Amino acid sequence: MAGPDCRFIMKKFVLLALLAATLGAPAASAQTFKIPRLGTITLPSSTSKPKAGSTGSITQDEAARGLKEALTQGISKGADQASKTDGFYLNRLIRIPFPPDAQKVATTLRRIGLGAQVDKFELSLNRGAEDAAKMAKPIFLAAIRSLTFRDVWGILTGEKDAATNYLKRTTTEQLTTAFKPIIQQSLEKVNATRYYSDLVTRYNQLPLVTPVQSDLSQYATDKAISGLFTLIAQEEANIRENPVARTTELLRKVFGGK
Repeated sequence: MAGPDCRFIMKKFVLLALLAATLGAPAASAQTFKIPRLGTITLPSSTSKPKAGSTGSITQDEAARGLKEALTQGISKGADQASKTDGFYLNRLIRIPFPPDAQKVATTLRRIGLGAQVDKFELSLNRGAEDAAKMAKPIFLAAIRSLTFRDVWGILTGEKDAATNYLKRTTTEQLTTAFKPIIQQSLEKVNATRYYSDLVTRYNQLPLVTPVQSDLSQYATDKAISGLFTLIAQEEANIRENPVARTTELLRKVFGGK
């Protein structure tokens, strides 16, 4: 197929090849690329120094520092928001409901007049997640410190949730290991475990029902981590799209594409 479309595809292919070659090996000389919504990014050679006072381009170091600053800002806001009272409970995007595999328990108990007890359990479940969320920030910040330039480049030129997806890949296992005992302690502290046990016991005593068992601690852990990532994704998109959210000169330079 000849014509403008074919030439456009070839140009795009050549650009991608140049990017791959540049990222795959140390640059012999400075390379400059224009990236949509990020402006002009200059990748200096390993021996050259960034030009003082340069504008319109960012160095590798600036790109890395800017991204880490943006991630730190987003994570701090997300974790702080989640750990406040009602941070989970009154946020419909991350509010933790009755466990799905025990949803029939909630429905049946509401039908027989125990709706208040069901609501009390759901409130305590979210309180446990809010309490545990305070421990998330150090784990996320450790992942940010370990970012390589290849990670930085992939995130800066990726989708609006590229940083969030990176954190999911690198921290979910660690978060789950760290969160589960904290969640368990938090659930016990706010009586969620006792409320749930009482509700399930009442349900299992009803005639003609199939007894229900659910790993409440694992369920709450998974939902709490998922909620944190939801908040971080919002903050990431906000910094990428909203100039007002870029609170420092470095963030404006890295994310304020011209």
